[in-house]
Amino acid sequence: MKILIINGPNINMLGIREPDIYGKETYQTLIDTVSNYAVKLGIDIECYQSNHEGDIVDKIQAALGSTDGIVINPAAYTHTSIAILDALKSVGVPAVEVHISDVSKRESFRQISFIRDYCIKTIIGQGLNGYCMAIDELLEYLKK
Repeated sequence: MKILIINGPNINMLGIREPDIYGKETYQTLIDTVSNYAVKLGIDIECYQSNHEGDIVDKIQAALGSTDGIVINPAAYTHTSIAILDALKSVGVPAVEVHISDVSKRESFRQISFIRDYCIKTIIGQGLNGYCMAIDELLEYLKK
């Protein structure tokens, strides 16, 4: 079982960017958290982060035939990228959308998610643990 974890723009700045919203844990802490969780579950994960929309699209497309599920935090591209939605639709790999902060309680533009309708679940406001919850959702979905 292989899960691809994709993070969009500025997630690499965790712990630095707006710690009152995103927390003080770093991107490396996120990688360590999901990696340790994957070991515990006996699954393979690959973590990927990019600040570039086209690179994220390329990574999603490369998942075709090699990945069982995707956990994706498109970050700012959540609210703007139809290209990421189209890439997810193209590969047909089940995906869970995750957001560290509770986007439902933030600016109105953050209420828009172009990928939400494609994803099997959206997890918001659970901090870094939301990624582990997303892995659990994917595993449960893939068992069916």
